[in-house]
Amino acid sequence: MLNEPLLKNIISVLLFFFLIVLSFFILKPILFSIIFALVLAFIFNPVYDFIYLRIKSRNIAAFLIVLILLVVIILPIWFFLPTLLRQSYLAFQSINQIDFVEILQTILPKTETMKELSNNIGPVLNNFVSSTISSFSKSLTKLILDFPVIGLQIFVVFFTLFYVLRDKDQIILYVKEILPFQKEIKERLFKYTQEVTSSILYGQIIVGIIQGLIAGIGFFIFKVNNAFFLTIIAIILGVLPIIGTAIVWIPVVIFLFVAGNPISGWGVFVFGIISSTIDNILRPIIVSKKTKLSPLILLISMIGGVFVFGILGFIIGPLVISYLIVLLEAYKGKPGTLSIFTDSQGK
Repeated sequence: MLNEPLLKNIISVLLFFFLIVLSFFILKPILFSIIFALVLAFIFNPVYDFIYLRIKSRNIAAFLIVLILLVVIILPIWFFLPTLLRQSYLAFQSINQIDFVEILQTILPKTETMKELSNNIGPVLNNFVSSTISSFSKSLTKLILDFPVIGLQIFVVFFTLFYVLRDKDQIILYVKEILPFQKEIKERLFKYTQEVTSSILYGQIIVGIIQGLIAGIGFFIFKVNNAFFLTIIAIILGVLPIIGTAIVWIPVVIFLFVAGNPISGWGVFVFGIISSTIDNILRPIIVSKKTKLSPLILLISMIGGVFVFGILGFIIGPLVISYLIVLLEAYKGKPGTLSIFTDSQGK
């Protein structure tokens, strides 16, 4: 029969895990909002520190960050949302009217084999575009219907952001206290994870935005229809891993050539190549090199992260894998890494 102290320990452990599982299910509906708030807090932490050093009030500094973000988000939505909706509707309407059979017959060699290939592939592309537009319309409708829920999620984001910025020192101290490592190891772990997080967040997001903006400059300079909508799409796809802006500017180039506007086609092509080239050059330098992750690991972690965590997975995935790698390197006792599993005497 179990003695009383052992029984109490077992009950305590079971109760602890039960509460963890229960807490997870409670937080699950707003987990995305909490993670997004933590990401925003990390990105805007330097701005918060800059304001706090001057006004010496954590509440006011955190409130100003939240206010600035609200203005940055609400004003563009207020002014540009009608334009974005109008251009997105026109863009999808134009895409839905494209005859891919005719386009393929124009760009492929004039042979019977290629003609038959065009007749086979064209309808498939037309069906794919129609299905994509239909899915987009349903998503937009669902977004409008779920607006009250989205409003609550946004409230959680900014509420969490305020308290994380204001109480970040206490939060970091609490996390350090519950970690089962020595003090020096904790400090080095936090330093490394901060560097990893910074390089992935800033590198991934900034490079993607630069990609989209460069492609967008080409759209505006050469007066592509619905340039604002295409630029927004290019920025979103540029931030996402693997996909890139080429999915946007290549179809635009093809359309311009088919429409008999080769000058604009070549112009957008040049800006598109620059956009893709900058992605290939800057992303490995800013992200992979600083985190000491190979491009293969970075690529796999981003794709896996998207499958598991959704849109935030392209950030969370590399972070989780990079944190795992530093623990594995520490376990190996590799020079210059953290020897987590050895004591202060090196035993």
